[in-house]
Amino acid sequence: LVEFQLSCLEKLYDYNATRPSEVEKRAAMLKEMFAEVGENCFFEPPFNANWGRYTHLGNNVYANFNLTLVDDTHVYLGDNVMIGPNVTISTAAHPIHPGLRRLAAQYNKPVTVEKNVWIGAGCILLPGVTIGENSVIGAGSVVTKDIPANVVAAGVPCKVLRPIGERDDEYYYKDRRIEL
Repeated sequence: LVEFQLSCLEKLYDYNATRPSEVEKRAAMLKEMFAEVGENCFFEPPFNANWGRYTHLGNNVYANFNLTLVDDTHVYLGDNVMIGPNVTISTAAHPIHPGLRRLAAQYNKPVTVEKNVWIGAGCILLPGVTIGENSVIGAGSVVTKDIPANVVAAGVPCKVLRPIGERDDEYYYKDRRIEL
C-alpha cells in the first residue's frame, strides 16, 4: 500500500508541476491516475489525492485550484460537475472512541456527486454523502448529509435553502436577467 500511495503522490507531483499550456498532457495524466475519466475533464493544479484509483469522473468535470480528494474509497463525480477552489471531498473518517483512534482505526464511505452539480468555493463533503443532480452547494458549506436533486443548499451544516425553479430560468443572479 505504501508503494502504491507513493506512486500516486509522484504522479500528483508531476501533474501539479505541468505548465499551463500542457492541457493534453494533463488530460492524459488524469486518465493514468483515476479509475475512470470521461471526456473534457480538467483539474486546475494544484490538487491532491490519497489514491486516485478510486475516483470516477463523468464527462466535462471541472475542478478549480486546490481540490483535495481524500479518496480512500470511491468518489463519483457525474457529468458536468463544477467544483470551486479549495474544496475537500473526503471518504475517510475515524471512530469517535479514542481507543479505536489510537489503533489507527478508519472507516470509508463513498461520496457521490450526481450530474450538473456546482460545488462552491471552500466546501467540504464528508464521507457517505450524495448530492443530487442539478443542485448547487453554496460556498463554504459542510455537507454532512445527502442533498436532494434540483435545490440550492448551503451552510454549516449544509441545508436546503430552496428548490431550483422557474425564476432561475429568467435570472442568473438576484435581479439580473439572463439576456440571450
